Amino acid sequence: MLTPYAETQVADIIRDHTTRKTPLKIIGGNTRSGFGNAVEADETLSSRAMSGIIAYNPAEMVMTVKAGTPLATVEAALAENRQMMAFEPMDHRPIMGTSGEPTIGGVFAANVSGPRRYVAGAARDSLLGIRFVNGKAEVIKAGGRVMKNVTGLDLSKLLAGSHGTLGFLTEVTFRVLPKPPAEKTVVVSGLDDEAATRIMAAAMAMSVEVSGAAHLPESVRSHFIAGALPEGPATILRLEGLGASVEARAAKLLSVMDRVGPWALLEGEESAVLWRQVRNVAPYAGQDAKPLWKVSVAPSEGHRLVAALRMEAGIDAFYDWQGGLIWMQMEADPEAELLRGAIRALGGGHATLMRASDAVRATVPAFEPRPAAETILSARIREKLDPAGIFNPGKMGRAV
Repeated sequence: MLTPYAETQVADIIRDHTTRKTPLKIIGGNTRSGFGNAVEADETLSSRAMSGIIAYNPAEMVMTVKAGTPLATVEAALAENRQMMAFEPMDHRPIMGTSGEPTIGGVFAANVSGPRRYVAGAARDSLLGIRFVNGKAEVIKAGGRVMKNVTGLDLSKLLAGSHGTLGFLTEVTFRVLPKPPAEKTVVVSGLDDEAATRIMAAAMAMSVEVSGAAHLPESVRSHFIAGALPEGPATILRLEGLGASVEARAAKLLSVMDRVGPWALLEGEESAVLWRQVRNVAPYAGQDAKPLWKVSVAPSEGHRLVAALRMEAGIDAFYDWQGGLIWMQMEADPEAELLRGAIRALGGGHATLMRASDAVRATVPAFEPRPAAETILSARIREKLDPAGIFNPGKMGRAV
C-alpha cells in the first residue's frame, strides 16, 4: 500500500502510474471496502498518512483539514467548541464488517450523509473548497484554477460522491454549525408504513423544525436503544435547538400526535443514541452475507415500493429522510432487476447496492444504471481529469 504524507509525493506517485498506465485503488481509511463494483487495480493509494487540522476558526465556523484526517479527530475538535457537521455522516463499519478509521476525505469522496441530510443538505453542500491531484499529476485547488474545457463546473461538488474516480483528495474546507444544546425525539407507536408516511409529512409541514424523521417497522424496532422503544412500529421525529425552544416545539408537535396514537418522548443522550443507530443502520449490522440496498425515492413513494417488493421477495426495511431513504436487506438474492424495475414504475429513484458477496458484486451493478447522455458526460469529465483512467477503474461501472 502506498501511503504518502505530502501532496508532492502524491503527485509523484500519480505521475509514475500515469506514465506506466498502472491503475490505482484509491482509499481513505478503507472502511467501505467491498462497496461498489470491483476495482481493477493491483496497487492501492491511501490518504491515511495525510492527517491533521490545517485551520479552524470556531467563530467563522469553517474548518480546513488534510484528507486523511480521521473523522473522529474532526468531530472531537468540533465538540470542544460545541459545533458539528450539519450532514451527520454515518459510520459504515458496522454494516460493512470493516475496521480502520473513517477519514474526512473519504466522507466527502463518498458524499456520506445521515438523517439530517434532507433538512441540512448532503456532505457536498457543506464543502467550500478542496485540493486534489488529478490524473495528470497536477495539484488543483477548486475555484482557484480554471481547467480547460471544464469551466463552469463546481469541482468541489463534482468530486464529492465520485468515490475516488476523478482525483485524489488531499485537503478539504467545509462549513460547520453550532451543536444544538438540547434535543428531544417524539416516538409515535403503532403506525403502519403508509400511515407513518402521512404523519412524517404532516410533522415536516408544521412550524416545529423537525430535524429527523424516520419510521422503524416492528421487524427492526428491537435493534434500537437496546429494545427500549415502546412495542410496535415506531415513527420517530427529532427536534433540536435551545432548551426553551425545543420544549415549546415539542408541546406543539405532541398536541397533534396525541390524536394519532400512543407516544413517548426521548430526551438528551437517549435521543442521541437512537439517531446514531438510525444513522449507522443498526438493524443490518453484522449480517455480511445478506445483500443490503440503499434506496432513494420520493418520500411519498417509499412505502408503496416496499409493499410492492414484499409481494415478490423476502425483504426487511426501515425508512429515513421522511420515508425517502429506505435501507432494505434481502435474504439472499439481491433482486436487482425486480427492485430497479419497481422504482422506475413508481416514478424513478436510485438503488445502490451497499453490501453483497463478491459473486453478487461481479454480476450486479452497485450503482443505478445511468441514462446514455449522463454516461457520455461523465466519461468526458473523467477524460479531462484522469485521461489515463488510473483512478479506481470499474468502481462506479466500466463507463466511469
